[in-house]
Amino acid sequence: MTTQFSIGPQRDEVQAHRGASAIAPENTIAAFRAAAEAGAKWVELDVALSADGTLVVIHDDSVDRTSSGKGSLGELTGAEIGALDAGTWFDPRFAGERIPTLAETIVALGELGLSANVEIKQHKHHKSLDQLVRAVQADISKRAANTQIMISSFDPEALKAMHALEPELEMAMLWGRPPEDWAEQLAAIPATTIHMHFKALSIGLLEETTKRGIKVRAWTCNDPVQLVSFWGAGLSGVITDNPKVFLG
Repeated sequence: MTTQFSIGPQRDEVQAHRGASAIAPENTIAAFRAAAEAGAKWVELDVALSADGTLVVIHDDSVDRTSSGKGSLGELTGAEIGALDAGTWFDPRFAGERIPTLAETIVALGELGLSANVEIKQHKHHKSLDQLVRAVQADISKRAANTQIMISSFDPEALKAMHALEPELEMAMLWGRPPEDWAEQLAAIPATTIHMHFKALSIGLLEETTKRGIKVRAWTCNDPVQLVSFWGAGLSGVITDNPKVFLG
């Protein structure tokens, strides 16, 4: 008798990049809802502070690309950002969709049964790293019991600061291609996870991370075929614009 193994990620290891951003406008409640409807259990999202210190869910440091408005986040209040149309640029069907606050998003995640990978970064207009991480801590503390949170960043100092406040949360270091001293850098945070570009994956790296008990998730891959050879070597998960392609 032979045992059949499926080649691919577990359902709770598929993260919808900025929500299901291939299906709905990125980093909006619509995108998170689309991720849940596709069967995802996790979404990845980005946060930044507005001029008045409100944490909003947006990737860029301006509203230009993903809304009807113009301007730096450092020049706009949370209310001004929230009044913008963040859907029409993607598709007229999403007209009126808003840039949500992290607080609003945390409530929606609880209602949708989703958990979140919160990516944090220091923008030039932020007053301090301490202001950023404490704002994140305040908002995620209001999450529902069924909502898990992990923190990711390209900035090791941001992860160190977040870990100091929330030592129980999973910390994931973001790299395009991990540096040669990746193990030492993770230990200094400390972080237990690497999120890396899928094109930089290698069997050798995965064997080494697995041996050390380090998780690796690949971003941003939208074609399951490109990851087939890596699951058996220890790849833990994937961050994708379209969770449907990995969840069937």
